[in-house]
Amino acid sequence: MLRKIFLLVFIIFMGVAAKAQTADEVYNQYLDFNLARFQGEQDKILGLGEKLLPNAEKLPEKARTNFYFSIGKIYEDNNQPQKARIYYEKVATAAPNYYVVHRALGYIYLGDVKIIEKKLNASANDQALNAQLTNDYNNAVKKALPHLEKAQACDPSDETLAIIKLLYKNIHDPRGASTLDGRLKELSKNCIDVLSDR
Repeated sequence: MLRKIFLLVFIIFMGVAAKAQTADEVYNQYLDFNLARFQGEQDKILGLGEKLLPNAEKLPEKARTNFYFSIGKIYEDNNQPQKARIYYEKVATAAPNYYVVHRALGYIYLGDVKIIEKKLNASANDQALNAQLTNDYNNAVKKALPHLEKAQACDPSDETLAIIKLLYKNIHDPRGASTLDGRLKELSKNCIDVLSDR
């Protein structure tokens, strides 16, 4: 009986070991993913990326950050902003001065703001719902603003600046609006516009 248990454990262990990918194999998948991206093989990119996702933690840190941005961009381009947000947030944490990801996150959160705003405008006759939606709106704006501000600080845009000012006005935060220039100046330090995977 003990021998059968040992044999079963051995078989299970060998199966798990055979399935586990080495860091080199994962990195080779990453290279295949990048090659497909650069060659514009749109039909293959998402599949290669999703195949790599479960093992992405085995990539070197910079390659992993670059991969997360790339898969986030693919999801965003495929109208899946909620999936994109997951990976963009990882990039923003790993590379907080990479303003490109902040612009993407800011506009994804802005999409949430616009959805809540439509519901808010339709709920004028229901005080309880209106109060809840106002709270949701303010929270969504507060998620969008830091990302939009970092993007604006590093790559100024009249459109983004107008959106930021409107958001402060909409949440009735004159102090946030009045201190914006100082924050933008501070945020403009150490901007990164390209991620390196090495």
